[in-house]
Amino acid sequence: MSNALEDIRETLGAYFDALYFCDADRLSRVFHSAAVYATPDENPFLHRTMTEYFPIVAARQSGSSRNEARRDHIEAIDIAADNIALARVRCTIGTRDFLDFLTLVHVDGKWRIIAKVFKIIEHKQ
Repeated sequence: MSNALEDIRETLGAYFDALYFCDADRLSRVFHSAAVYATPDENPFLHRTMTEYFPIVAARQSGSSRNEARRDHIEAIDIAADNIALARVRCTIGTRDFLDFLTLVHVDGKWRIIAKVFKIIEHKQ
């Protein structure tokens, strides 16, 4: 399990990097192509495919281009089996802080995010 934990941490690090740099190519390497993106914080309920999500990220002004301090970290990783895990992470994107629940699957020798369900936890003034 220790290798799995290290590999998952590496995937999550790449996820944080992709968000900070607004890099859709990096995101495509950490998300499974069939992944879902959802939040109950929007009305109506927000649900996107990766085809819809990646261009939104690519169109943002990146935190790196604004010289923003990185604020992302892993709160917990639960490895349920040799091919499924759940990660609870926090990150800041622009003026919003997020709590993300990321379900990961181990397929084709790699850990990939298959579901991102998130909560907006704070709006900065």
